[in-house]
Amino acid sequence: MAGKRRGRGSNVQQQNGPQRQSRGPHRALREPAAFAKSTGYESEIPHEKLTIAQARRGTPAHRPVRVYADGIFDLFHSGHARALMQAKTVFPNTFLIVGVCSDELTLKFKGYTVMTEDERYDALTHCRYVDEVVRDAPWSLSTEFLKKHKIDFVAHDDIPYTSAGSDDVYKHIKEAGMFVATQRTEGISTSDLITRIVRDYDIYVRRNLQRGYTARELNVGFINEKKYLLQEQVDKMKETVRTVEEKSKHFVYKVEEKSQDLIHKWEEKSREFICNFLKLFGPDGTWASALLHSFTFF
Repeated sequence: MAGKRRGRGSNVQQQNGPQRQSRGPHRALREPAAFAKSTGYESEIPHEKLTIAQARRGTPAHRPVRVYADGIFDLFHSGHARALMQAKTVFPNTFLIVGVCSDELTLKFKGYTVMTEDERYDALTHCRYVDEVVRDAPWSLSTEFLKKHKIDFVAHDDIPYTSAGSDDVYKHIKEAGMFVATQRTEGISTSDLITRIVRDYDIYVRRNLQRGYTARELNVGFINEKKYLLQEQVDKMKETVRTVEEKSKHFVYKVEEKSQDLIHKWEEKSREFICNFLKLFGPDGTWASALLHSFTFF
C-alpha cells in the first residue's frame, strides 16, 4: 500500500475494542461486530467438518457455516464491502469471520498503509456483513489457526495470490476443498484511490489548506505553501473576473434588448404620427376639406 499516515484515530481500538465479545451466530445490525477471543472459538456444540454440498444445503441455526475472509482493508471501500457481502451470502447460514493484518505484517509483505491497524480493525466491525473480526491476522493460514477459530471455509477471489515466497498463499486451502471464490469489483481498489490522490496532489493540498490544515500537517515546505496560497488567490481573481464578465455580458444584453425595444416602439409611433399627419394635412385630409369649404362660403 502506498502512503503512510499515523496519529488521528489511532486509539479507536483501545477505546471500544477489547470489551467486545462474541454474542452468538447472529448480531443486531445496530451493534458493531465482536473481536475474536485470543483463545479462539469456544462452543459446547461439537464442531463437525462440513462439505461444501452440506453447507450449500443449509445448516441448523445453532450451527452456522464459519467462513473466513482476510485482507488489509486499507481505505475501506465498496470493493471490500462487496467481497464481504459475497462471503457472507455464499451459504444460507453463514457466520463471517474477517481477519485483518497488522501494520507490521503488512509493511513486511506489502508496504505502508494509510490507515492504522486500529482504524482498519474498527472499520471492519462496522460493516453489516461481518460477524467477528480477528486482529493481527496471519499472512498465511496454518492448520492450527483454522482449527483455533473453527473455520469451515475461506473466501477470497480466485486469482492466485503471490506473496511471502509462495505462488499462491491459498493453494493449500484450495487443495483441502475449503476455498470459496468471490469476485473482485473492477474500477475500485485501495491502490486506485491512492493513485487518484497522488495524481491530483496539488489540488488536494490546496483543498486541505483551505479547510484549515497547516502546511506542517500536510508536510508542505514554506515555498510550496506560498505557491499554493498564491495560486488560490489567482484562481479567486480569475473567478471574480469571470463573474464580472458574465454580469457585464448580461448587462450589455439587457441594454441591447431595451434599445431594440425602444427603437421598435419609436418606429411604431413614427408611423402612427405620419399617418395622423397625412390624415389631417394631406390632400384629402380634414384640414384641406375645411379650408375648401371656407373658400366656397365666401
